[in-house]
Amino acid sequence: ENSSRGRMHLVFVFVLVLASISFAFALRLSALSAGLSDKEMSPRIAVVTGANKGIGYEIARGLSLTPGIHVILTARKAALGQDAADRLKQEGGQVSFHQLDITDAQSIQTLRSHIESQYGGLDILVNNAGFAFKMAATEPFSLQAKETLKINYFGTLAISNALLPLIRANGRIVNVASQAGLISSLKSQALRDRFMADDLTEKQLSGLMKQFIDDAQSGQHQSRGWPSTTYGVSKIGVAMLTRITARDIGRLNSNPGVLVNCYCPGWCKTDMAGWDRAPRTAAQGADTGIYLATLPPGSSDLNGHFFYDRAQRSW
Repeated sequence: ENSSRGRMHLVFVFVLVLASISFAFALRLSALSAGLSDKEMSPRIAVVTGANKGIGYEIARGLSLTPGIHVILTARKAALGQDAADRLKQEGGQVSFHQLDITDAQSIQTLRSHIESQYGGLDILVNNAGFAFKMAATEPFSLQAKETLKINYFGTLAISNALLPLIRANGRIVNVASQAGLISSLKSQALRDRFMADDLTEKQLSGLMKQFIDDAQSGQHQSRGWPSTTYGVSKIGVAMLTRITARDIGRLNSNPGVLVNCYCPGWCKTDMAGWDRAPRTAAQGADTGIYLATLPPGSSDLNGHFFYDRAQRSW
């Protein structure tokens, strides 16, 4: 009797496996008859940095719940990032977690290798990871300048340069900027002209960011036309990096249709911006980011711009 039950169990397993194979083959045949390629049947791959909470989490949430998109949610602290990914999975999100510290070259390379080996490329990159000292911070302004730009500008630059070659045709790059980083915040016309030069290079932009750090160190930042906000200056850098990348995208990535934009999410209730007075939710702040990340093919006029509430704004 036990032997008979064993044979019946094996037959059941065999039938189940055969049915699964038949179903998968039927799906494949259906897709082929519809003229879909392997790439079109595969999900688009999105990376969202700094996504364990706040605006980054809401962007990851919105993208992961969008049919046809798989999100690689990244965070500096693995436990927090994995917990965030697990919560999105419970909502039905297509998401996985990978550790990423945008200030760590090895961490960046590990993520890049993972994307190359597992997915072969990338379709969406949302550079959300960022940092801001609290208003009541007592650290010297020079230290605040160095640490803030290390993360917000130089970290964003590093992860962008590492992943940009992996961006596939019709890919989307979205940088989270801020209206705190408008060019008008610069007190010096000479500085404004340097930042807005049509031929500004990445090397020159990084030089300007380093100049601010040096001027903050010597206490001359205000007399040289810089605002007294390290966060704002870091976001000027992110915005201008967006312009440069969008302008040079044809040289940096040979795939057609890649768009690069940045946006301001507004003042949102987050750990970084505070909870009491901020008028917007993190989900509201994420909306334009999701919009830009999912711009349809043929949106070539929407490249190299600064957005707020889905509308193009001046730098």
